[in-house]
Amino acid sequence: MRTLSLFAFFLHVLHFSFQQFPRPCTTPEALRLKECCPVWSGDGSVCGAQSGRGFCQDVVVSNLPDGPQYPHSEMDDRERWPLVFYNRTCRCAGNYMGFDCGECTFGYFGANCAERRESVRRNVFQLSVTDRQRFISYLNLAKNTISPDYVIATGTFAQMNNGSNPMFADVSVYDLFVWMHYYVSRDVLLGGPNNVFADIDFAHEAAAFLPWHRVYLLLWEHEIRKLTGDFDFTIPYWDWRDAEDCQVCTDELMGGRSPLNPNLISPASVFSSWKVICTQPEDYNRREVLCNGTAEGPLLRNPGNHDRNRVGRLPTTADVEFVLGLSDYETDQLDRRANMSFRNALEGFADPQTGLAVTGQSTMHNALHVFMNGSMSSVQGSANDPIFLLHHAFIDSIFERWLRRHQPARTIYPAANAPIGHNDAYYMVPFLPLFRNGDYFLSTKALGYEYSYLMDPNQRFVQEFLTPYLEQAQQIWRWLLGAGLLGAIIAGIIAAAVAMACRRRQQRKKTSASAYGERQPLLHSSEEDGSASYQTTL
Repeated sequence: MRTLSLFAFFLHVLHFSFQQFPRPCTTPEALRLKECCPVWSGDGSVCGAQSGRGFCQDVVVSNLPDGPQYPHSEMDDRERWPLVFYNRTCRCAGNYMGFDCGECTFGYFGANCAERRESVRRNVFQLSVTDRQRFISYLNLAKNTISPDYVIATGTFAQMNNGSNPMFADVSVYDLFVWMHYYVSRDVLLGGPNNVFADIDFAHEAAAFLPWHRVYLLLWEHEIRKLTGDFDFTIPYWDWRDAEDCQVCTDELMGGRSPLNPNLISPASVFSSWKVICTQPEDYNRREVLCNGTAEGPLLRNPGNHDRNRVGRLPTTADVEFVLGLSDYETDQLDRRANMSFRNALEGFADPQTGLAVTGQSTMHNALHVFMNGSMSSVQGSANDPIFLLHHAFIDSIFERWLRRHQPARTIYPAANAPIGHNDAYYMVPFLPLFRNGDYFLSTKALGYEYSYLMDPNQRFVQEFLTPYLEQAQQIWRWLLGAGLLGAIIAGIIAAAVAMACRRRQQRKKTSASAYGERQPLLHSSEEDGSASYQTTL
């Protein structure tokens, strides 16, 4: 009964959020008009215009040139995003956000989005037991709840007959984000089996890697808050510096190793029942299709049993400090061949001891993915493993440390000639509403969140040490109060029994002394006559 009540509560708190594709924008009519400007239910107007939330506007994309890495044009739906699907979307005003302007932008809360609040992401090992369990239960809830408002595209716009035959499918809240990570990094279908262009990625191997994943985590965090009604929820991070193994691979956290098959998750973990999606790019390319969200097998992970020639060790504190010392965000050709580039070194295409680009090896961010030796080790399907979230939260914190140390101007972010999808004004694939890369080349403070280990010492003590204990005490305060009262009662009974026993003993001594003719006690008792001849120290 309690489980059913919780389930009903979770259904009650479901609200609209904002990723692609919103159901109202997937009808033949919306695709024919190329318009994604839904009515906001709060006032019944398009984009909440009557409430001053936003209005429907033409999408204007940047015409600045991309780099030479992608030699094609008008071959892929993600080019000049989102114009292939929509050329009009909601433009939200003030602190409003969402595909219908019905939500608050990052860091703002309340009915009118006027409450400014800073959330704190904490080390997963500093969470209380209750918070750890809550995090895992939220992940599992998201994995098993079909998104009521969003669907995924299962075909290209051309395969949809230019929108007249929509091809979309239902997906869970968690798998929606797995699909988005697949979609942003998938190969370009050029026509014919296995005829693809693979050297393309709208979120990796160039400047947008860090801003794109920053927005991705913020959207995921926001979605979980709305799904659960817990608006204090934040993604924890795993500080893997100097780790020698997968510290989070325990049944209490992200799942230990199965004793029956080292590639599987322990049956004692809820993640052992998870099924992955979007992990077979070769098959999609052969069949000229997109991932449709169908389950493709169990979650795989075998940390440490990876190619040692590719990843010799996990990143160290020294590696992180060296990378943080690189002052240039991007250099050279602005891709994975860049030398002395902070982004390229942190992403893992450069040596964290020299800053020079390397081939055939994976360092820093990439090293963790390869080390996991399973679902995490494939770019397109890596978000299937929930460790992805802990890992990228820590990567995001290193990005934040670099921003605070070097305080770069917005102008250093590449405005042109970066690989396709990575210029400053390029809209991030595949998010709706629209987010531009350069707009998120800024501190977490402006986005309403902080990392506990980056706070000043006093705040850090409260967040990492005091808060978990207070939260635990809050959960068990009734038991503590009951135990205290019971202890007081027992102590009172024992004290009364001891006092009574002492009184009886004294009475026996008096009786014995009288029988043998003793007229005075051997010691004066301060309790009996007020004498100071015998005092105790407490």
